[in-house]
Amino acid sequence: MRKIQLNRICVYCGSSPGRLPEYRAAARALGHELAARGIGLVYGGAGIGIMGAVADAVLEKGGEAFGVIPYVLATREVAHQGLNELFVVNSMHERKAKMAELSDGFIALPGGWGTIEEIFEVLTWAQLGLHEKPCGLLNIASYYDPLFAFMEHAFDQQFVQQEFRPMIMMDQSASALLDRFRDYRAPHVKKWIGPEET
Repeated sequence: MRKIQLNRICVYCGSSPGRLPEYRAAARALGHELAARGIGLVYGGAGIGIMGAVADAVLEKGGEAFGVIPYVLATREVAHQGLNELFVVNSMHERKAKMAELSDGFIALPGGWGTIEEIFEVLTWAQLGLHEKPCGLLNIASYYDPLFAFMEHAFDQQFVQQEFRPMIMMDQSASALLDRFRDYRAPHVKKWIGPEET
């Protein structure tokens, strides 16, 4: 199995700052770590909340940040104005497809329904054999503990096969999670459908 080249990482996260200051601090730490490793950021394109924090951190350390935002949000003045490139698309579906196309892996920082939906979608695509990119949760202040418990329950109840377990990683440290991404080897899965059928 070939080693994945991590040129750009997609980060899913909240447009809200969240309740705890640790969330923003973790976003900034991840941004700094990406820049230090020469890994570009792909994210939802906003300049607010956790999204803005991770992008600002990448840029202030000289890294590259690429945003993808639907037109309806860009026109509400939430788009980040200092990115290397901002892709303005027509819909949320186009946004997610473009973010996946640009990225070599996917990390979820703390966020809400949209963040959870995005990381589970790319995780599902991995399960279907549509990509072999690493997926991970950055578990700040135990935010993802209940979600991870649910995933363990899904394995236990045999709704997700044990062979797919390596497809989702979780760590409290951005550096440790990116190290695991670097060493990731996707488990072999039979491709059920083609990308054009999703």
